[in-house]
Amino acid sequence: MASLRRAWLRLSLVLAARAFRHPRVAADLLGVAWRFRSRRWWAKPPFLPLPDGEYLRWRMHTAYGDHDAVPPADDIVRYARWARGGGGR
Repeated sequence: MASLRRAWLRLSLVLAARAFRHPRVAADLLGVAWRFRSRRWWAKPPFLPLPDGEYLRWRMHTAYGDHDAVPPADDIVRYARWARGGGGR
C-alpha cells in the first residue's frame, strides 16, 4: 500500500511540474480535478475537493484493468485536453 501511495504522489508531482511549465495544461488538469471531486467534499475531512477513493479505483479498473493501477502522466494530460474540448458531451 505504501508503494501505491508513493506512486500516486510521484504522479502528482509530475503533473504539478507539467502544469507549472504549461499554464494551459494547469487549467485543463484543474478542470478535471474539479469534475472528479467527491460529492459533499466540504462536509468530510480533509475538506478538500478530492475524488472518492472507490470511484477512483473503479476508474482505474475500467481504464487499465486493475483497481490499483496508477496511470501515466501522459494519459491524464491527454484526457484533460480531450475533456476541455468537450470530451464527448
